[in-house]
Amino acid sequence: MKHSVLTVTLAALAPLSLSLSLSAQDTPTKTIVQIAAEAGSFNTLVAAVKAAGLAETLSGKGPFTVFAPTDEAFAKLGKDAIADLLKPENKAKLTSILTYHVVGGSVPAAAVVGMKSAKTVQGCDVAIVVKDGKVAVGGANVTKTDIMATNGVIHVIDSVILPPSLVDVASAAGSFKTLLQAAVAAGLADTLAKGGPFTVFAPTDEAFAKLGKDTIADLLKPENKAKLASILKHHVVAGTVLSSAAVKLTEAGTIGGTKLMLKVDGKTLTVGGAKVTAADVMAGNGVIHVIDAVLIPAAN
Repeated sequence: MKHSVLTVTLAALAPLSLSLSLSAQDTPTKTIVQIAAEAGSFNTLVAAVKAAGLAETLSGKGPFTVFAPTDEAFAKLGKDAIADLLKPENKAKLTSILTYHVVGGSVPAAAVVGMKSAKTVQGCDVAIVVKDGKVAVGGANVTKTDIMATNGVIHVIDSVILPPSLVDVASAAGSFKTLLQAAVAAGLADTLAKGGPFTVFAPTDEAFAKLGKDTIADLLKPENKAKLASILKHHVVAGTVLSSAAVKLTEAGTIGGTKLMLKVDGKTLTVGGAKVTAADVMAGNGVIHVIDAVLIPAAN
């Protein structure tokens, strides 16, 4: 999932007034949600926030920093894409996208230029790059900055920013090349990039190496696509299961119809006998828990 680049001149980072009754210099009297609702240019954002069940949260104490896409920004996604996101069955996906636009705390534009990244409420980091007098913050052009609310600050942007998918995160890590190659060979890469949310227990390249080169090469053959797919699906659980919830489970059903046995030994979580070496690596459509061995379902 490719991200657009958000650019704004450093000069433009000075507080700008929005066409509202509130300017950046006034003492704020309204919440982030109230400001967005009354502005008249964030109708889609407000509708999305309500559909995702986030209106109460973003009306709460906070503080929050919201990179707020305008109606024109949402329009770039297309009417069909917007309508699809607003469906009840896509609430998790919509929530992930919206919370990727929110950073905990009140971060004014002047502070943004000194940051290389920011942790979003969604869980993924959004990159911040200052170069040639411009600032890149993960997604779209900033058109207004420092719109102060009682519970944070709004920076207006002209595109919707999308969090990285499970495939994006795994690819960027650089230690899951065999897993990604296998996902492509099994025809599952597109599902893991666009579907979900999923929880992936992801074997590293070193984990796959334990199988041996000949075994890996054999699994990657076209005639073994079904077998490979069943192995990979044995590593994937529907929904987002964070480690805090995983440690309370004794088993979890996979998307392949198999079951994974979970066990906590001291401070170590094991899944199907493999150790979880890193947990809660967030993506836009789920979470990755890194494991040190490939899990083979009983049928294989």
